[in-house]
Amino acid sequence: MARSRKLLSLLLPTLLVPSLAIAGGRHHEARVLSSKPIYQTVSYSVPVEQCRYEQVAYHEPGHRSATPALLGAVIGGALGNAVGHSKRNKQVGVAVGAVLGASVGSDIGRRHQTAGSPVRYGTERVCSTVHEQRHEDQLVGYRVTYRYAGQTYVTDMDYDPGPTLPVVVHVRPLG
Repeated sequence: MARSRKLLSLLLPTLLVPSLAIAGGRHHEARVLSSKPIYQTVSYSVPVEQCRYEQVAYHEPGHRSATPALLGAVIGGALGNAVGHSKRNKQVGVAVGAVLGASVGSDIGRRHQTAGSPVRYGTERVCSTVHEQRHEDQLVGYRVTYRYAGQTYVTDMDYDPGPTLPVVVHVRPLG
């Protein structure tokens, strides 16, 4: 118990005295003459949507006829029948030939329709995202001019100190 009281009596003055005084300096107030903001320009990218209108050609759908597909199926079926040697081969050839012929006939009919169909023009809105560079001045600190003991000093600080600035004065002998 006595030992802990002795330790407390040694530590108590340390806790009560400001840390600046312990380091050998004395705390004073200096008068602030000016505090000017310091700015730094930073750049950053911002996504922006840009839209424009474009002319687009449309083919007017004409009359769609099933004739090319049917004709292709008949021709394909006849070819498939002619190629097969046995009864089973002829049946498979007719089915495959009819399907392939219908597809080829349909494609030919579609190409023929588009080639002769009238063209109409319309306006379409087309959008894309671009990145714009922007620049901004950001506050990074303050250039503070202050006076202490008849001398003028300048320092950069993270904050505006107001009308006075706390300073620490260390005295040491010359020599």
